[in-house]
Amino acid sequence: MVRETYHKDLHKLREDIVNMGGLVGKTIGDAVLSLKDRDVELAQKVIDMDKEIDALDHSIEENCMRLLALQQPMARDLRLIISVLRMSIDLERIGDLALEISVITKMTANVPPVKPLIDIPRMAEICQQMLTDTMSAFENKDVELAKQVARRDDEIDALFDQIRRELISFMIEDPKKITGAQHLTFVARYLERIGDHITNLCESVVFMVTAVRLELN
Repeated sequence: MVRETYHKDLHKLREDIVNMGGLVGKTIGDAVLSLKDRDVELAQKVIDMDKEIDALDHSIEENCMRLLALQQPMARDLRLIISVLRMSIDLERIGDLALEISVITKMTANVPPVKPLIDIPRMAEICQQMLTDTMSAFENKDVELAKQVARRDDEIDALFDQIRRELISFMIEDPKKITGAQHLTFVARYLERIGDHITNLCESVVFMVTAVRLELN
């Protein structure tokens, strides 16, 4: 009976981290959509959802600590628990970055846009797909998929550099656009950092499956 409960707890850990990944992925898309559409109401929904993400993070952390303390898991189960604990930290931070983008939406909703948003939504789409694929790699213990996802961080970095250069040129040409361009630069930077956190998630998946700590990308 004790072992049955233990395996149910491990199964719940897997379910919770996948659910958290789904929530966080939605916040990325909704945050950038709120910015693109100047939708303050949607931005507020993302901000409110951060409480749900934080609560799930705390629940996962507590369950991991309880399993480590009471069950003293070994080998594969220990790697699973450690990986889930690390993944919840990265997912919570991604949620925080999505929240920051939504805050910028609310700050700039009544200010004329600096430029049409094309590359920033593209960054968000790539981040969302990377996160979806990472959670699939976690569920299926797919090391190669995790490595493939991590390599896509190069796309995020390239788009960030492109956006930053473009916004700098806007600021030089028209000082009135400096504040708006700075806000968009922050958004692009947040998405670039999200890509980094997703790479960390991929590293956790690889460790869970192989017991090898790799620095990906």
